[in-house]
Amino acid sequence: MPHDHHEDGHLSPSGHPYRADQDTGLSYWQTMEIAVRELLIDKGVLTAAQIADQITAMDDRTPANGGAVVARFWTDPAFATALLADGTAAVKEMGFDLGPMHLIALPNTESLHNVVVCTLCSCYPRNLLGLPPDWYKSRAYRARTVREPRRVLAEFGVTLPDDVQVRVHDSTADMRYLVVPQRPAGTEGWDAARLATLVTRDSMIGTGLPKSAA
Repeated sequence: MPHDHHEDGHLSPSGHPYRADQDTGLSYWQTMEIAVRELLIDKGVLTAAQIADQITAMDDRTPANGGAVVARFWTDPAFATALLADGTAAVKEMGFDLGPMHLIALPNTESLHNVVVCTLCSCYPRNLLGLPPDWYKSRAYRARTVREPRRVLAEFGVTLPDDVQVRVHDSTADMRYLVVPQRPAGTEGWDAARLATLVTRDSMIGTGLPKSAA
């Protein structure tokens, strides 16, 4: 299963993974993006500055957004109830506007572990988690997570007892899921800001667990 780590042999002397140069011509979709963008600017629908600002806003989205939501879920019972009832409205109240997307919060429990996939493409709660990792978009993850979720989770280092049910959720074009991992033990008395530092991206997809309090 592909993931974010690279074997030493694939790293440059500076410690960064090698990446092939993009010296090939533009793809059909890249050409279309440039054509539509230039047409919108030429017709006065958008300005180049507005497009650049939107790209910057997209790049600024990180898993810290989702971490703040999870930490508040752990510390604010009223917010937890609101998030379960209407995830889109609850996170909008925190400043994360998902537009027309429906957000479903999936709390993990002692007997249930949730994991998210998009079998069709790469639907992902980018407003809360930033850009999806490459492995999330891979055919292997999309196919195998549905077919053999426990084995996939084990490859991510998550081995669950047999009595814990694994439930796979398939995202759609208008539906996004956010796994709410269990609050780590030993965090009694922690405030939301401190708790948010324990929430990892993968724990909100379901392929990981939050950091321990130690």
